[in-house]
Amino acid sequence: MVKPPPFRRVLIANRGEIAVRICRGLRELGIESIAVHSEVDRKCAHVMAADHAFPLGGNSAAESYLDVGKILSAAKAMDAQAIHPGYGFLSENANFARAVREAGLVFLGPNPEAMERLGGKSAAREEAMKAGVPVIPGTETDDGDASLIAAAKRIGLPVMVKASAGGGGRGMRLVYEEKDLAEAIAAGRREAKASFGDDRMIVEKAVFPARHIEIQMIGDKYGDVVSLHERECSVQRRHQKVLEEAPSPVVGDSLRQRMGDAAVKLAKAVGYDNAGTAEFLVDDQGNFYFLEVNARLQVEHPVTELVTGVDLVHLQVRVAAGERLADLLKDRDLRPRGHAMEVRVCAENPEGGFLPAAGLLRLVREPEGPGIRVDSGVYSGWDVPVFYDSLLAKVIVYAPDRATACTRLSQALRDAAYLGIPTNVDFLRRLVDDPDFRRGDIRTDFLNRKPGIAKPTEIPPDDFVLAAAVLTQALLPHAGNAAPSNTGDAIPAARTSASVWRELSGLRLLGGQQ
Repeated sequence: MVKPPPFRRVLIANRGEIAVRICRGLRELGIESIAVHSEVDRKCAHVMAADHAFPLGGNSAAESYLDVGKILSAAKAMDAQAIHPGYGFLSENANFARAVREAGLVFLGPNPEAMERLGGKSAAREEAMKAGVPVIPGTETDDGDASLIAAAKRIGLPVMVKASAGGGGRGMRLVYEEKDLAEAIAAGRREAKASFGDDRMIVEKAVFPARHIEIQMIGDKYGDVVSLHERECSVQRRHQKVLEEAPSPVVGDSLRQRMGDAAVKLAKAVGYDNAGTAEFLVDDQGNFYFLEVNARLQVEHPVTELVTGVDLVHLQVRVAAGERLADLLKDRDLRPRGHAMEVRVCAENPEGGFLPAAGLLRLVREPEGPGIRVDSGVYSGWDVPVFYDSLLAKVIVYAPDRATACTRLSQALRDAAYLGIPTNVDFLRRLVDDPDFRRGDIRTDFLNRKPGIAKPTEIPPDDFVLAAAVLTQALLPHAGNAAPSNTGDAIPAARTSASVWRELSGLRLLGGQQ
């Protein structure tokens, strides 16, 4: 028997690809979706994907997606019963979660009390230590620059200077020498204040290089928490993830069990419910150390979905509505099967120092085929705004084993085209094709050791050349009914490459020149 929808309407307090993905999950549950949008996002993909839309006004995040009052007013005006925060923006804001609850709505995320206990890195460290979860030697409080410098000397360099609040690598500095500590702390404070409104810092011993392994977990309102196993997130640039995969190529059954047990133990200790991720560093000896908890759905959640067969958005909705995990996951074999990988397609220029890009996407062609999933928030003719994160889409593949997943992802990236502005697609392809990556020889310093992946010697082709190639490939399969020539050519005689190029010469890219 099909279960009735737990809610009639859910407002999505987010934008872009994650909002599109949540719309899809809600529709599968029979729930109407409400998109909110800034002025510049009025034609964004998530607005068209939703059943209803509500304008927030403004363009910056502060004027729109971070405005709690506007979000709650939109929910009331549209008769929503619940709010899904996605990731980023207000997703880990305990005050927002509490305001949603006080407004009589359901927050599709963890309860604010658990968020507060795990929200800052220092608070999370203290909870982890109380729960008996191994942590990296470091500080839990910020008593000023002098105390942080003294702590760093006591711990022993190199150290990681980190913002207590937030994530995404912001406010984080790796320091090797004492003379650089003061500037690293000052720079970290500035970045943390601008990003999170909180300039508190902590210092930890640098476990570097290491592997960055995280455990996906989910809890219900009855104290039950389940580990959905690990994701490997070691390929990073400036502490921000570039590629994620599940399972990790180096995590065996024993380490998986121990890390999963540690994540579940910590979550139960703070009364955690809904989806979350416990992040760890793992050294070459197999020792793991707790980093933080991301109290939300992660960007990389699709790889977990593919290897476990669960839909995390569906689970988020149902546990928030009061259903038990024991019933939702009854008789399910959650052991990872096969291998999944995800890359983040971003509007940025790897060959130019990864500067973010904005502007008109003249042509978008996203890969498709067996074992390929694309979570996208863009389309041909959309203007990428300057106000938000550079993430455009995620290309995810699934295969029976890691080697096949690598090959499938490489081909998917060759089939992808986002033309009109710089993107990192070619950079991602070079990464996946790297022999060390193929062998699984990856640590958090992987890209630092491989500068050629970001700055190749070859000059990438012009967008118009790429567009012509994409259109040629699209036109050739529809060559008409003419019989092939007797010379064995793949192109029918009536449609030679010359005639295709003549046709292309009369085409205009949207917004471009001939």
